[in-house]
Formats: sequence, C-alpha cells, structure tokens
Amino acid sequence: MLREMTKEDFDAFWPTFSQIIAAQETYAFEPHMTLEQSREIWCEVPLKTFVYVVEGEILGSYYIKPNAAGPSRHICNCGYMVSENARGKGIARQMCEHSQQVAIELGFEAMQFNSVVSSNKIAVELWKRLGFEIIGTIPRAYNHGRLGYVDSYVMYKRLS
Repeated sequence: MLREMTKEDFDAFWPTFSQIIAAQETYAFEPHMTLEQSREIWCEVPLKTFVYVVEGEILGSYYIKPNAAGPSRHICNCGYMVSENARGKGIARQMCEHSQQVAIELGFEAMQFNSVVSSNKIAVELWKRLGFEIIGTIPRAYNHGRLGYVDSYVMYKRLS
C-alpha cells in the first residue's frame, strides 16, 4: 500500500536510506548525512513523500517535487528507494506509476530524472519500459563507490 510518509515512517526507513546513500551506487547525496539532514532532503524539501508499506514494514519510498522553478515549474522530479530485501518485486515500478498519477494530479506536465547512474541498469531499463527516454548523458558525472567514475543519464517523460 502506498501512502504519504510520516516522521515516524522516515525514522523506520532510515536504515534503508542510510545504507543506500553510504553505498554510493545510485544517489548523489552526501554518504554520511545525518538522520535530520536526510529527512529534510527526502521529506521536507519535496511537495510530497510516500511510503510503500506491506504488513507494517516499509519496503520503499519516493518523493515528488518541482524540478525547477518559475517557467520550468511544470516539470517534476522524483526519487525512489527500495529496501534491499524487497528489490525485484515490482515495488519501484508501482511507485513510479503512482508518482506519475500524483504528478498529473498536482498539475505537472512532465517528469525528469536528473541523474540516473548509468551502471544502475535495472533502474535504467525499468524507466525506459515506463516510457522515459534518455535525453542526455553526462560523462563521468558520478563517482560510484565500486566502479569509480561512470556516466549519468538525464531521463524524461511527457505526462500530458
């Protein structure tokens, strides 16, 4: 079930969040952010943040926010995280589909992912299957925790 995230939800999700950013494989977040810094970037800056909950366990989360301001505020940006034990079960797909519906309800016309790490092949292929296109490649944009510098993609989908 997807629902809006509470402060208590983020506290429960913190182990997954901190593990993902510490690995430095998918997110361009400081790997040693505190709980408070992480809550701000994931829950307070975005317009909305959701959790994917099954039997009381938080298996994933995503946020939605404008990608830019002013004349570009009609394009949104989202970020998705899935707990390690829940990967490969379609949760990211469900969250992305849900986020597109929420985006339309909020008046966004398109969705843009600013930095999809090229080595994250599972996510790249999922986003493509969901209609996103790679509209740009940023060479050596991400210093991967295991692979060193890899490219990042800018991916985009028109919603309306």
